[in-house]
Amino acid sequence: MTKPAEVSDSTFEDEVLKNSQPVLVDFWAEWCQPCKMIAPLVEDLAGEYEGKVKFTKLDVDSNPKTAMRFNVRSIPTLLIFKGGQPVEQVIGAVPKSSIKKRLEAALARG
Repeated sequence: MTKPAEVSDSTFEDEVLKNSQPVLVDFWAEWCQPCKMIAPLVEDLAGEYEGKVKFTKLDVDSNPKTAMRFNVRSIPTLLIFKGGQPVEQVIGAVPKSSIKKRLEAALARG
């Protein structure tokens, strides 16, 4: 299984915003049970979309600046970035099909 890469406040710019590929960022925290529920789904999708989408995780407790910058108010929140901009958002523990639908929508954008 492909593990999403950890990103931080200091690496977010280079790893996510300057990436030429679409990037999914999983905003999570260690204490968040719904975050733990969707983590395996995100890992599955990372394998399915390998080479098409970069998958990353950002711990909001350790990296509050980035979470605040993108107005992440509840977790889990998945943001999909394309061209350095958030283009899709998924909030809460949702089925894999919902995440996949947002990924496909992001990839379809020119």
